[in-house]
Amino acid sequence: METLLDSDEIKQGPPTRFAGFWIRFFAYIIDSIVMAGIFAVIFAIIAVVLGVDSFSRWMGDPATSVSINGLSFIVGLAYFVWMESSEKQATVGKMAMGIIVVDDAGRRLTPGRAAGRYLGKIISSIILLIGFIMVAFHEKKKGLHDVMANTLVIYK
Repeated sequence: METLLDSDEIKQGPPTRFAGFWIRFFAYIIDSIVMAGIFAVIFAIIAVVLGVDSFSRWMGDPATSVSINGLSFIVGLAYFVWMESSEKQATVGKMAMGIIVVDDAGRRLTPGRAAGRYLGKIISSIILLIGFIMVAFHEKKKGLHDVMANTLVIYK
């Protein structure tokens, strides 16, 4: 089965436009704001459950940073996997910028591929953000996480 991205000769519709570094950067800024809102709700719930005084002590405890990092990982994973493997094929930020995430054949991501892409972003971050900077120079505007997960970010 030939798809839009299978050959150099595109037989249906306009050519695929790959989303570059800056459009993806601004989409991520929007997603960061959305996730900050999610964290605010989660922390408000924790504060109510623990009580404000206990919550303040919890936030001051050095071990809390481990809890917050773990929570951050889980929320980020859930958000990106759920949104990018959904019918929308995009996070809120990507939807706002008019871009979607597809696999190399132009199909919707499976949750497993979306999770792999998210985990690849951690590696892209660890190596001094070089995995993200790659987007600016790659022929198909792929970051390291896209190369690892066989994904593309394209204009809708």
